[in-house]
Amino acid sequence: MTADASTGPTSLTLKPTISDQTATGQTGVHYEVFVRAFCDSNGDGIGDLNGVTSKLDYLKDLGIAALWLMPVNPSPSYHMYDVTDYYGIAPEYGTMDDFRRLVSEAHRRNIKVILDFVINHTSRQHPWFVEACKSKDNPYHDWYVWMAQKDIDALNIATREITADSQEKSPWHRVPGAPFSEKYYALFWSGMPDLNYDNPEVREEIYKAGKFWLTDVGVDGFRLDAARHIYPEWEEPKNHQFWEEFGQVMEAAKPGVYTVGEVWTRAERIAPYFRGLKANFNFDLSLALQEIPYKERDTAEIVQMLVRNHTIFAEVNPNFIDAIMLSNHDQTRIGSFLNGNQNHLKVAANLLLTLPGNPYVYYGEEIGMLGAKPDENIREPFLWDEKKQDRMRSRWRRAKFSTDSTVVPLAAQQTDPGSLYNHYRRLIHFRNSHPVLNDNLSKLEASQIQHKNVIAFTRKSGNRSVLVIHNLTKRGLDVVIYPLELAEGQKIVLDTVGGASLLNDGNVRVPAYGCVVLE
Repeated sequence: MTADASTGPTSLTLKPTISDQTATGQTGVHYEVFVRAFCDSNGDGIGDLNGVTSKLDYLKDLGIAALWLMPVNPSPSYHMYDVTDYYGIAPEYGTMDDFRRLVSEAHRRNIKVILDFVINHTSRQHPWFVEACKSKDNPYHDWYVWMAQKDIDALNIATREITADSQEKSPWHRVPGAPFSEKYYALFWSGMPDLNYDNPEVREEIYKAGKFWLTDVGVDGFRLDAARHIYPEWEEPKNHQFWEEFGQVMEAAKPGVYTVGEVWTRAERIAPYFRGLKANFNFDLSLALQEIPYKERDTAEIVQMLVRNHTIFAEVNPNFIDAIMLSNHDQTRIGSFLNGNQNHLKVAANLLLTLPGNPYVYYGEEIGMLGAKPDENIREPFLWDEKKQDRMRSRWRRAKFSTDSTVVPLAAQQTDPGSLYNHYRRLIHFRNSHPVLNDNLSKLEASQIQHKNVIAFTRKSGNRSVLVIHNLTKRGLDVVIYPLELAEGQKIVLDTVGGASLLNDGNVRVPAYGCVVLE
């Protein structure tokens, strides 16, 4: 018998377990926002901080525990990843008073605020770099990484292989008209010169800025851009010591501060970053979670992969936080990767929100927004309502992927019990209500259930454990629980589709594209 994948889930009584006292990242679901695209409060076409503040009740109702804001500092670029002032707010986003109000209102709703802190590089328009270019004797010259061509050639570092996090092949750049011949190092592009962290003055100034945002403004932590590239690639081991020091300084300024790093590499090379950073993003898992719903098979063997990687992380930091996601502002949106297939998108959400770790939802994922490279198309305006009556929709760019004809706006999805939005909302609320699923540090164990179209695993927290079973296919499946004793005394506490049941032989019937949690 094939279950109907469109039916709503069984009703649940939800009792939130997120505590005001829980350290950021140890429980709860986080939400990434590109401010420019999220919500326009003043009608100028650009999303702004007051727009984000106006939607905090939406995020609270969705069940979000923390908000990651992409950069808000002044910058010459639309994305603001090249900062010109570490203490300011981009004028098109608002004022520092607006930002303080956002933080205050978020905290009033028990939502933490995480700031994108871009410290690998500055803008070439930053006053420090402007000064650095005047002469080799300028006090700011040594704030950046410079090298003579002969030394670049001797080290064989004139060019580099493209990596997932940087498309720059030639990272060395001349300053036109400069009174010296040295080149500056800019890993991402010439407009983003890398800072020199061998200079103690640079460290002190960045630490000062970090403490300002934590103690004076009140943010709860940082997402650390390009954390793997604080030092040039040939000096990567120095990064580990830097982040240890950074973590200690920030923790002293604000105990419990949350830090999450962008470290796009394999587990063995991510692990040392947990010496200083409390969380790091899991890009390998992200890529696997895009493939699995599409193929309706676990080709990546993600549970075994996670068990292995978590063992590696725990050797460095037993309290590591695995920051997990489906996609982010640098990747093809999960909606486009899965061609807008609602069943596949719900399976992806099921996996993200039941696997161990600290889940991140990229704004608009919960309504199925679309987008593919170049980056601007991954950062299109959020669809709050039908365009003709959507007064808060950003108009920062004309949408190519996420339009009213391709994505059902939020307002319409909110009234549809079977919508992707309501699927996310129910899942997040259930996760928040369950002490095992909501423990982002909970242990993962592979299940002995063997089925090519099923992902099954056990999660444990304290003296409680749950068995999670995902049906990746369009057919209802009777899943054999092995060993049989594991089925004894179990009951279904979550059925995302409706129609799941425990059979007399101890097996469990999992509807098409369904997720079942047994306890």
